[in-house]
Amino acid sequence: MRATAVLVTILASARVLAQSPPPERLSARAWFRDAKFGMFVHWGVYSQLGEGEWVMQNRGITVQSYEWLASAFNPVKFDAREWVTLAKHAGVRYMTITSRHHDGFSMFATKATRYNIVDWTPFHRDPLKELADECGRQGIKLFFYYSQLDWHHPDYWPRGGTGHATGRPEAGDWNRYLDFMDAQLTELLTNYGPIGGIWFDGMWDKPDAEWRLDRTYALIHRLQPAALIVPNHHKAPLPGEDVQTFEQDLPGANTAGFNTTSIGALPLETSLTMNESWGFNITDRKFKSVRDIIGYLVRAAGQDANLLLNIGPRPDGTIQPEAAARLDSLGQWLRSYGASIYGTRGGPIAPRPWGVTTQRGDTVFVHLLDWNDQVVAIPAIGKRVVRASMLSTRLPVAVAQTEGAITLTLPAAVRGEVDRIIVLETRRP
Repeated sequence: MRATAVLVTILASARVLAQSPPPERLSARAWFRDAKFGMFVHWGVYSQLGEGEWVMQNRGITVQSYEWLASAFNPVKFDAREWVTLAKHAGVRYMTITSRHHDGFSMFATKATRYNIVDWTPFHRDPLKELADECGRQGIKLFFYYSQLDWHHPDYWPRGGTGHATGRPEAGDWNRYLDFMDAQLTELLTNYGPIGGIWFDGMWDKPDAEWRLDRTYALIHRLQPAALIVPNHHKAPLPGEDVQTFEQDLPGANTAGFNTTSIGALPLETSLTMNESWGFNITDRKFKSVRDIIGYLVRAAGQDANLLLNIGPRPDGTIQPEAAARLDSLGQWLRSYGASIYGTRGGPIAPRPWGVTTQRGDTVFVHLLDWNDQVVAIPAIGKRVVRASMLSTRLPVAVAQTEGAITLTLPAAVRGEVDRIIVLETRRP
């Protein structure tokens, strides 16, 4: 009986070990949590129409017409070095770019279909390969966005909630479509060097379909054990996934109406448009201010999440000046205040209307995003504050600490300061 119990324990432990991520992936997850700031890039055939990445669906464009549009895509001003240098200067630690969006057009060299930027267009170049090489040179990790939803492929059948006006035959082989996706993912994980991971989107179009996630996820982790799987399915994390991402929302907030309010134990990320569009939209002038973007980055960090900030390059391969200017300003801010963001974790105080806290070891950063008074009282943090100062000027901050609260008396504000950051050096009781 005792031997049987020991055997059961051994088998149970073996199952736990088999399900545990390998050290490479655990290390990649830790790196991701430290990174805090990524750049999202939505770019493809749809950029030519200047109405965002959903234009094929929104305008009811057929496959035949869209294929003609794709044949004219020629982004002659695309410069991978320029893009990556801009990202690096902005303080970006990783880039996530659309390898294939819902329109089904592949922005990379693939043998799985001729419907790709190298074989179908006069451009005849692989921008993802050029970006992969340049990201490697400049020390930025590259992730590939990959759409599971497809408005072009005939085997995306039965149809989901979208893509009904494309003129495709009302028949198809779903398993053949899944094989096609796995073939393309194999190429992305084989031909572009070490990548950060795969950022999936579109499963919500057919939420009840058999997506063979176990098989696809195993394929990714077998080809690159450190590659992270980031699924934008708006659900709680599923087995095999490495990051929980939230679209246009801080974790758990669901102001967008389609995100889950459940927050798991995985590293967190929130994606955000810089204006109101993901893909290039020539009439969308509603760009967020630098102050608002910094506030979002800080609030994300306060909830232990990364910010994945989007740009939608123009069809010729250039980046809109409004986007470039905001990235430049973010870089300037991070060079001064990045110590309170990079490599931190969510702080000991839950988010408040006035701001958030972040922490690294025994150092706590209090981010005052919406507070104009000289004195601020915050909840106790379970540690004794031994020193407090302003991050921007190093001027001391007077501290009065009781069992239930910490009162901070601040020096005069610096003109134009977006986020007043107090550095608390603490010691455990």
